[in-house]
Amino acid sequence: LYAVQCYDCHKWRTVPTQEEFETLRENFTKDKWCRSKRPGCSCKDPAEIEYDSSRIWVVDEPDISKAPPEIQRQVLMSDLSKMDTYYFMPTGERIDRADVVDKFLEANPWYKDSNMSASDFKCEAPVVVEETVSAWKAAKAKEQDNAGASRGQKL
Repeated sequence: LYAVQCYDCHKWRTVPTQEEFETLRENFTKDKWCRSKRPGCSCKDPAEIEYDSSRIWVVDEPDISKAPPEIQRQVLMSDLSKMDTYYFMPTGERIDRADVVDKFLEANPWYKDSNMSASDFKCEAPVVVEETVSAWKAAKAKEQDNAGASRGQKL
């Protein structure tokens, strides 16, 4: 799920696709996102999603360039406190560090010739918001306790 916070009213709005999210993120500090930029929306409308413990929140840096064409940037949670960023290349290679990008471009000069450079890749992972992890874990534990208690009563 992708979301962006309105610069004016600070309410959260969902973003329907990764591509749209990446476009917003790429220009975030130069072009602050406001709900009024989306047709039919205003700051008077309720938030589409609440910042709460129903999910684990992660914060990506603003102004990360969109991945070059035919390359996909994926961010994966390796555990509840760490994210890993990978670029999947058209060749099938998975890249997770800038020095590997340089090696890839040297080995595949046709990408370098298309003006692709290592600066097009941002391998740093988003930050997991620890307070939401703790709250999410507590909510899940409570759900499991309640489910266990319900099963125990039925026996």
